[in-house]
This record gives sequence, structure tokens and C-alpha cells, in this order.
Amino acid sequence: MRLTALHSLRHSLLATMVLTALLAGCQTTPDALRGTGDLGVIVERATGSLALVDTSHQRQLARIEGLGDLSHASVKFSRDARYAFVFGRDGGLSKVDLLTGDVTARVMQSGNSIGGAISQNGQLVAVANYEPGGVKLFDSANLELVADIPATWQDENGHEQRAKVVGLVDAPGNRFVYSLFEAGEIHVVDMNGETPELMRFTQIGKNPYDALIDPSGRYYIAGLFGEDGLALLDLWHPDAGVQRILPNYGRGEERLPVYKMPHLEGWAIAGNEAWLPAVGRHEVLIADKDDWSLLDRLPVHGQPIFVMSRPDQRQVWVSFAHPDNDVVQVIDTETREIVATLSPGKAVLHMEFTPRGEQVWISARDSNRVTVYDTRTLNEVARLESESPSGIFFTDRAHRIGL
Repeated sequence: MRLTALHSLRHSLLATMVLTALLAGCQTTPDALRGTGDLGVIVERATGSLALVDTSHQRQLARIEGLGDLSHASVKFSRDARYAFVFGRDGGLSKVDLLTGDVTARVMQSGNSIGGAISQNGQLVAVANYEPGGVKLFDSANLELVADIPATWQDENGHEQRAKVVGLVDAPGNRFVYSLFEAGEIHVVDMNGETPELMRFTQIGKNPYDALIDPSGRYYIAGLFGEDGLALLDLWHPDAGVQRILPNYGRGEERLPVYKMPHLEGWAIAGNEAWLPAVGRHEVLIADKDDWSLLDRLPVHGQPIFVMSRPDQRQVWVSFAHPDNDVVQVIDTETREIVATLSPGKAVLHMEFTPRGEQVWISARDSNRVTVYDTRTLNEVARLESESPSGIFFTDRAHRIGL
């Protein structure tokens, strides 16, 4: 009987200790233990900093400084959405821990860069460089250099030249795809072997200035600054080569001066339609995704920069180039009618939807603020003060191709 009582007492004491430990664990504050799914960053271009934000509560959590020239910066996220990789215009590549606010690694990898991408397996970070022209690949864990791929081409005199790299995206199969501005080429790099395998497509059109990959990862589309139209590469069938789509969509019309190049990475998919900004025109183009024929051209407030779809694809939001960049227009994709013209502030630079699309955050550089709108009511729900804000990036991009 004494042994049985002693045994029961030991069990009781053990249970009490476990319960005490569990209760102590429950006292951990939310700020000390949190996920990353509702986090994001706002690029503050004038101060070389990031504002770390909570998208669920529309608040700023911290400011991360010392990131160099962020005048045309972009951000990608690790596959666990804990780390942000910041691509600065000065060639700086920084890795930022979103939970601690620390810069865990930083390299100056070129003289002038214009964005980057993360491989499908999350192990490689690729950077697109203007100077010197090419792509550099880094280990995502420590930013150690893995490969340096020059963007070379032969000019009309047969001399080898370096080209600016634009439109760098990740593609399924641990591939990267990008365009060469001066060369008029598209390159595909396969990183599944010990060394990079390069496939090049020449004579795709004059001066590809930016590009996108569709959400499925199948179609890579480069916009052409030197001529009307776009160049499409079907990554399921690369042997078919590059196809010209929407050729001469502005034929017979005078092109307006282009104050800022549109960003094709902000294109919109709505059902079986692709919504794209027209270069040098006050129009949004609508194309059929089956054959990439032009379906419609919608007149809008100015020269579109971003043409972005709300996640449910019912709305398309459009921002504009100077001098019309204090306005954002909302288009109903079913009726193709403009349903709202909003004024978020001076010099609107970027828009970002929350993962399920109930809100959109819009940066206004010259007003030093970010305005948050309810996308159902189109009412303003919050304002965040920010130092010359430009790009806005939320962590759900970690799980989307090309973003």
C-alpha cells in the first residue's frame, strides 16, 4: 500500500510540474513568438531603410536601416517567409531577418542592379545586373557566390558586348529567365546540374525593358520598348522559340513621351484574360490567354505603370506615370468599366494586395505615406507615415512563382 501511495504521489508531482511548464509557456508574449504570414516590408528609398509592417493590424513594427541605395529596390522572400532579400540599385544584396529586424548578411555584388529572384527550391538567390551586365547567383543561406553568368552578345560588327539584364524571374525546375536589353535576347538558365546550363533565344524584338512570368510558370513575356508588341516564350515548349504577340497594337498612332517604363511584373490575370499596360499610351490592353490576340483597349487616366489584379480577379487596379501619378483607378473586370478614381497621395509608386485581397496598400512617395483601402467598399481604412515609400512587399510572395 505504501509503494502504491508513493507511486501515485510521484505521478501527481510530475503532472503538476508539466502543467506549470505549459502555463509558463502560454505567458510568452505575442511579439516574442509570432509567425511571418502577416508581415511585409515597405521600401523607404530616401533613407535606405525598410519599414517592417504587420498587415493584419495595419501598423509598423520596426525600421531596418543601412541597406544602401534603394531608389529602385525590390524584395524577395525565403521559402519559410522569415527572411527578406533586398536588391538595391547600387548593387547591394542584403538578407534581413523579419523576426529580429537584423541584417544577417550583405554583399556589394555589382555596380548597378535591377532586381532578383529566388529559385524554386529556395537555395539560390539570383541578381540582375546593369553594370556589369549579367546575372550572379548566391547561396541563400549565407550569400556566398555560386555562379557569375555574363550577359554577352555579338553586336553588328561582330564584337562581344555586355547587355543590361532586365525581367529576371524564377521558373519551375530551378530555372531563371531574363532578357538582355541591348541584345534583344531571352536567356534561360537551368541550375539543376553542377554548373549553369544556358539556353539563349535571339532576335526576340527591340529593347526588351521588363518581363513577367504568368502565375503557372509556363509563359514568360517580355515587353519591347523599341517597338509595339511583346515577346512570348512557352517554357513548356522552348524548342518552339519566341512568339511575337500583340504586334503593332499602336500602329498608325503617335506615341506619347514615355516618362516611366511600365512594370510588367504587376500585370493582371482575370479569368482567361491578361491585362497589360500599353507603353506610351493612356490605355490598358486586354489579351486572350489562349492565342494572345488583342481583345480590347481601355482608355485610362494616364500612362499605366502597374496593372494589378485583386486576388479574386474581380477588380484591376491601375497606377500611372508622371504627371498623372497622384491617381489610382479601379476597373471592374466583368464590365470593363472604371468604378473608382482614388487619390492616395502625391507620386504613387506601388500597390500591394493583402493575401486574400480584402485590402490594398498604396505608397505615395511625395506625401510620405502609405494608404490602405478596403477593396470592397473602396474606403480608406488606415494611413502609415513613411519616409519616401516606394515598393511594398508582403510575405505571401514567398509562395508564388515570379514574385
